[in-house]
Amino acid sequence: MKIARVETLRADAGWRLFSFLKVTTDDGLVGWSEYNESFGSTGLSAVIEGLSPLIIGRDPTRWEEVTAWLHVMTRQSRGGLNQQAIAAIENALLDIAARARNIPVHALFGGPIRERIPVYWSHFGSYRVRNAKHMGVPPLTDYEEVARHAAEVKAMGFRGLKTNILIPGVDGPLYQYSPGFGRHAGWPELNWDNRTLAQLRHHLRTIRDAVGPEMGIHLDTNFHFRTEGFQRVAEAVAEFDLTWLEIDSHDAAALATIKRMAPCPIASCETLHGRREFRPFLEHYSMDVGIVDVIWNGLAESMKIAAMCDVYEVNCAPHNFYGNLCTLISAQFSACIPNFRVMEIDIDSVSWRDEFTPPPMIENGELVLPTGPGWGAEVNEAAIRARPPQ
Repeated sequence: MKIARVETLRADAGWRLFSFLKVTTDDGLVGWSEYNESFGSTGLSAVIEGLSPLIIGRDPTRWEEVTAWLHVMTRQSRGGLNQQAIAAIENALLDIAARARNIPVHALFGGPIRERIPVYWSHFGSYRVRNAKHMGVPPLTDYEEVARHAAEVKAMGFRGLKTNILIPGVDGPLYQYSPGFGRHAGWPELNWDNRTLAQLRHHLRTIRDAVGPEMGIHLDTNFHFRTEGFQRVAEAVAEFDLTWLEIDSHDAAALATIKRMAPCPIASCETLHGRREFRPFLEHYSMDVGIVDVIWNGLAESMKIAAMCDVYEVNCAPHNFYGNLCTLISAQFSACIPNFRVMEIDIDSVSWRDEFTPPPMIENGELVLPTGPGWGAEVNEAAIRARPPQ
């Protein structure tokens, strides 16, 4: 069996793209992966297409050899888009390797440790503040609506949710505080202020009062402050018993100073590529939970990252805010690693997301691991092609 053809496909997903990689062998077997290029990874499809000639004619069931070869050929520009492209290829080859044996991907890694995977509702409120028109739902404009939505999420059986910093504008509706992504004023300084912290406390109090003391609340602050600001946020959220405070930082020592003073667990590292980038964060004991992007790193590399984290008594959670196929890929990771914490999942999305790949089965806040071959679901290529990027 040899790799014969590599194709990239992109589909409209409202405020972003859903991107897919299709790898076909000379005997007609097809493997799929999903990747992300609409959030800081512009041009990723072109990088994948640029690397594709390097793998034509190779055996897809020997994915370690193929990815090692790609790392050798990109050694002078490791990480970044090259790593994400290699990850997309690796994940598609894993799908082929499992389908060739008529087994789930997790069987390639010794089988699952767990078959029901606790998940938390990610981007709670955030998409409904920013992207409601794409989803066809009413926008959240004030904290009363946030409270009602939080109660709905709890009633659906979810035992955890993750929100961002949602605060009211001056005499206006709620907006997502995102200076780190340049969505409004505040960049590049990334300074904190008392009004923002007070509104953040109001937002979290609204959610906690709506869901009660037992439900998990995660707060994702992304790259929106510097070290000083993250420390002030950690102090401000102490009373809400967060499952974790999520912080993005590329400075392991700075993050470690936050972790040492924070009154709640710190989760981080979702934007890192490969074991080399995780290593200093583990050596500095910078986080309580290591967030691993299986789509950026590839499942095999992510398993190695999780093994490193295990040595440092750190549990892992996948970074998963993409489409259904990404969710199934992240679910295989969550099923196989011993040091698993909880799995992220986006419930809010465009209404046609399930046309591309069947949705995962979620019962009582847990994802039921698929048992079919490969990733456990079939991709609807016709549906993807029918919705070109807008």
